[in-house]
Amino acid sequence: MWFKHLHLYRIHSAPDLTQAELSDALDAHAAMPLGSADARRLGWTAPAGRLGGDQRLHEIQGHRLLSALRQERLLPASVVKEEVDEQVATIEASEGRKVTRKEKTALKEQVTEELLPRAFVRSQKTDVWWDTRRQLIGINASSRTRAEDILDLLRESLGSLSVTPLTSQTLPMRAMTTWLGDPASRPADLQLGDQVELKAKGDDGVLRARQVDLDSDEIQQLLESGRQASKLAMHIEGRLSLVLHEDLALKSLRFGDALIEEADHADDGDDALARLETDFILMANALSDDIVRLIEWLGGETQREPSAP
Repeated sequence: MWFKHLHLYRIHSAPDLTQAELSDALDAHAAMPLGSADARRLGWTAPAGRLGGDQRLHEIQGHRLLSALRQERLLPASVVKEEVDEQVATIEASEGRKVTRKEKTALKEQVTEELLPRAFVRSQKTDVWWDTRRQLIGINASSRTRAEDILDLLRESLGSLSVTPLTSQTLPMRAMTTWLGDPASRPADLQLGDQVELKAKGDDGVLRARQVDLDSDEIQQLLESGRQASKLAMHIEGRLSLVLHEDLALKSLRFGDALIEEADHADDGDDALARLETDFILMANALSDDIVRLIEWLGGETQREPSAP
């Protein structure tokens, strides 16, 4: 249940739906098995998997948990190309002529259509946290592109949704560089980790370092040469560790031992659904508080114009 990554979005407007109405909207866009001719499909699934039956929404204390299921057939381009090349060679040998580009394009479409039903299907679940009190959406996706796909599905399910990526007054790169170079500038509850990515202003590329002392002379010399921190590992008051990215994405999330122990000792009666909801609300409350703290460290939130619903 515990999120590994987080892309954050500010909600500007969304339909005011009850829990039952939202559940119905998700059900109407539920994940369905791929048809033989389908290359990919995206729909809502139960966050608890099979244990959750068809319950696609969990709402606790103003926090909503949703899960999207992406299914796609794996048909490598190299496999299609090999089959097309073989058919082209056969045609050219038997008819004594060159196959035109138009014919090759048609053959490629035909081969893809024939091979697609036999391709393996890959499934990937992506969890969504919706904080209705603070009007935030967090998506547990490794890339922003995948997160945007989930937002498109949510927008389609709701009928309208206006959001923008969460942004701060101080650019994360500027703040991270300052914290890295000046220990006195670091907030009291912030501790640096052992991972950093430093970008050069010119064409000197990116330097990545892991398991290093970020207060070492070597790191300071790199900063003095003009490099800036684009990723920085940090710990927030011992409750949450993460790698902050320059676009305000939170990656490699790890929750503190005290929080995990609290979840382990919760009285859920060995009920899998109760355990899921306990883990979720503990995680959501911790994330909500720490995101507010992080944004304060970054000078507050930037007020952005909402995109069209």
